[in-house]
Amino acid sequence: MNKKQGDIVLARVQSNYLYLEDVLEQMPEKLHGKDSADFVQDYAETWAKQQSVFLHAEKNLTDAQKDVEHELENYRKSLISYIFEKELVSQKLDTTVTPQEIESYYNQNPKDFELKDNIIKVIYIKVKRNAPKMNKLKEWYKSENPNDFKQLEDYCHQFAENYLLEQDTWLLFDDLLKEIPIETYDKEQYLKNNRFIELFDGEYQYFVNIKGFKIKDSVSPLSFESENIRNIIINKRKLTLIENMKRDVYQSALNNKDIEIIK
Repeated sequence: MNKKQGDIVLARVQSNYLYLEDVLEQMPEKLHGKDSADFVQDYAETWAKQQSVFLHAEKNLTDAQKDVEHELENYRKSLISYIFEKELVSQKLDTTVTPQEIESYYNQNPKDFELKDNIIKVIYIKVKRNAPKMNKLKEWYKSENPNDFKQLEDYCHQFAENYLLEQDTWLLFDDLLKEIPIETYDKEQYLKNNRFIELFDGEYQYFVNIKGFKIKDSVSPLSFESENIRNIIINKRKLTLIENMKRDVYQSALNNKDIEIIK
């Protein structure tokens, strides 16, 4: 870009100039003050690096190597097709997936849901060792009584350093190990042999009630996979929508004799 009179120049690489007005067009509206100044500076430096590399490459390639018209035309066609497909998906894709569809997909594809890691349902509480009502806590975290669970919830809100009481939610056993100083060389055997766990670590005490577990290489439970299945179903619909569009457009062109395959 040749130099223009009256415009503020931010950077120059040989005979190419970067102007303030060009950068301001790219600047997010939310930036102000120092943030906007930093954006302009970073943009100018990035532009200068790109221009330097481009000019160096252009200087060191042959005319044949620099002939990219064919590649640019192919890229243009691919980009326009991609934008159209994206717009088609935005307007036509049905993203509603019923629980019945999720369950059906799960039942029909059990091998797709073999666990790669151990998962558990768990109640977990971390408290300081001098926390009050410790004897009650030891009763509540093991209890199946709804009233005791309510007492446990109230206690955790007041005194726990960290806790998890969503006993119907599956999580990775390894994620629990990040929170609790459990030492084991055989995770599967540990899960099979332990239900209630009480541990000390410095100033903290940990209480764990393992409500359920599944060992890796077994089939993952539906509740653990439902969001993944939903995404799979939607993606399959997306691919089908695009493939049907391509087929219909091609067939329409054939019917209108817009296509001729010369053999």
